[in-house]
Amino acid sequence: MSHDSHEHQSFETRAIHAGNTADPLTGAVVPPIYQVSTYKQDGVGGLRGGYEYSRSANPTRTALEENLAALEGGVRGLAFASGLAAEDCLLRTLLAPGDHVVIPNDAYGGTFRLFAKVVSRWGVEWSVADTSDPDSVRAAITPKTKAIWVETPSNPLLGITDIAVVADVARSAGAKLVVDNTFASPYLQQPLALGADVVVHSLTKYMGGHSDVVGGALVTADAALGEELAYHQNAMGAVAGPFDSWIVLRGIKTLAVRMDRHAENAAKVAELLTRHPKVHRVLYPGLADHPGHEVAAKQMRNFGGMISFRVTGGEEAAVEVCNRAKLFTLGESLGGVESLIEHPGRMTHASVAGSLLEVPGDLVRLSVGIENVDDLLADLTQALG
Repeated sequence: MSHDSHEHQSFETRAIHAGNTADPLTGAVVPPIYQVSTYKQDGVGGLRGGYEYSRSANPTRTALEENLAALEGGVRGLAFASGLAAEDCLLRTLLAPGDHVVIPNDAYGGTFRLFAKVVSRWGVEWSVADTSDPDSVRAAITPKTKAIWVETPSNPLLGITDIAVVADVARSAGAKLVVDNTFASPYLQQPLALGADVVVHSLTKYMGGHSDVVGGALVTADAALGEELAYHQNAMGAVAGPFDSWIVLRGIKTLAVRMDRHAENAAKVAELLTRHPKVHRVLYPGLADHPGHEVAAKQMRNFGGMISFRVTGGEEAAVEVCNRAKLFTLGESLGGVESLIEHPGRMTHASVAGSLLEVPGDLVRLSVGIENVDDLLADLTQALG
């Protein structure tokens, strides 16, 4: 069933059915894991369904890619071995030596490392902007700017960028707008509908949702750009394997119900933290006093499951909170059904230390899971002491 046939269905229905065609041979309702490297040809060049070699295309990966395109409202979805593999493919497709990119002042440490340590060696320049302020973005643009990179909500400070406004800024500069939609997922936010050119995902997080797979994705609404990205995906080869694709497809089926619970739990956790004497700042777009609250309310269905907060007593106190948590597992990553806690300065964002993206030492980041919220509140209360 083509992705077009799902256009008028609600998100929850598309998540379950787009790309998930019953197997024509047996009627299996779940796409099989095509754990195969090559395909028998009917005479030289006689390909069945266009499949010749699994780096170029694999039926299980195709099912996932069709699903991703349908969920983000794009025409082309591409699945990769990791979120960073997806980002690498995108950057090498869009950019050439001498080009310039505007990157956000709050972003995933791995994305910053890719720009600062890898792509910059290839002659691509970048500058930092506060993407929540369109004037800051405009000021960072040069005649060589080819892309503007946005995370919203951002990692780990939960900043909010008005996608529609920055899309206009990018368009008038002749640059592509890239939005990392990992924190929100397509259930809560659809950047392409707001004017973005490409959406990036770490499928490892909310899309997979169970901390059991690593993957990445690109989705675009521009068919020509989609073809170009697909060419580079094949030429560079960091594709999602069939089993990983199958695991992510399975996770996506419950994305909507999981995100509803993540957001519901996070709202209650944020409320507890705002009242706690050991916490001096809570960063959660669902709070009315968050500077991006109104924009988030406009462009998101709900506010998500990610919360950061700053602990009174500084860095050592923040590390202690992480160490005392029991139900919240101390670990990197996010978006799984289980709650996680981490210290960004020493863990996920160590790579931005000393840069314009450095995060405060007293910051703790939570990925609020789908457990019983009373148990989560009790654990945080004891961890804060």
